[in-house]
Amino acid sequence: MSLLRLLGFGAEADAGAADRDADDTRTMRRIAAELEALPAARARYLAAFACILGRVAHADSSVSAEETAKMREIVQVLGHLPAVQAVLVVEIAKNQVRLFGGTENFLVSRRFKELSTAAQRIELLDCVFAVSAADESITVAEEGQARQISRELGLTHEEFVAARAGYVEHVEALKAFRRQQASAAEASGGSRRA
Repeated sequence: MSLLRLLGFGAEADAGAADRDADDTRTMRRIAAELEALPAARARYLAAFACILGRVAHADSSVSAEETAKMREIVQVLGHLPAVQAVLVVEIAKNQVRLFGGTENFLVSRRFKELSTAAQRIELLDCVFAVSAADESITVAEEGQARQISRELGLTHEEFVAARAGYVEHVEALKAFRRQQASAAEASGGSRRA
């Protein structure tokens, strides 16, 4: 595969552009082009899915190795992709989110909502939390991004809470609260002994 094609240039990329849905973002089109062996609708679905995972991983302005590995695993398993292709999809998604995330985030979520069922949207939210928790820490920024994604996908607050419940031990805000409670309990226990 040529570097020009990988970057979305060249005759092959132009020829495929006519077949793509006009609502797909630049990032989705770029990833979908790498998935050309799949049916177009499935490639667009996986492209949007990977972009949203990249969005939450990058919410705190860095993507850890653990988050990247979890994204690859999810994309490979859910997409039924070979490992090499999953690596490529995730790397493109991460780079595109870094470059265009702020301008494409809502558009990708809206597109994913159009391409998916209610069950697939809930599955994606669970995967969003799995990526966030991959490094055993869900930062406030990541949780906020997950909440925003949930809203954009039209999920209810109850669905958001249910998805987060499986990863609550990694939520940094709750970890800080528990540490504060333990310190307060320890301090009150120590003052009683004095």
